[in-house]
Amino acid sequence: MTPKTKTLIYHAILKSTITHAAEIWCLKAKTVAKLNSTEMDFWRRSARIFRKDKIRNIIKQKMNVTRSLLDDIKTKQLQWYGHVQRMEEGRLTKEVVKWRPPGRRKRGRHKLTWAEGIRGLMGEKEVMEEDWNDRSNWRKKII
Repeated sequence: MTPKTKTLIYHAILKSTITHAAEIWCLKAKTVAKLNSTEMDFWRRSARIFRKDKIRNIIKQKMNVTRSLLDDIKTKQLQWYGHVQRMEEGRLTKEVVKWRPPGRRKRGRHKLTWAEGIRGLMGEKEVMEEDWNDRSNWRKKII
């Protein structure tokens, strides 16, 4: 198979399956590592390069990969955030996103919330909180 065919398979099957409902994930370091290793494993096998060769940068160049799986997930999360923020007040989805449970988290729970992760992503992409009002401008900034 040609690299173009393998890229089409990646987008149609692997990426769509892995990123299903990724908009609501709280990205932990362990999850990010698993996503990166799964993606690299697919591209490595597609390029027919063995793990023992320990070649990393050449694989993505050989397969013409421009965006990583993690970049796509982060973009999806910011798109979802903008979509929810543009909803009218009183919608259940918007109320759930805004809701903060009272009290402390139990021992062993993840400290980073989804909203805090989104704020971090917005800082990475250098978008402001109010930018979601202009839909086309928001899309340009987050992609």
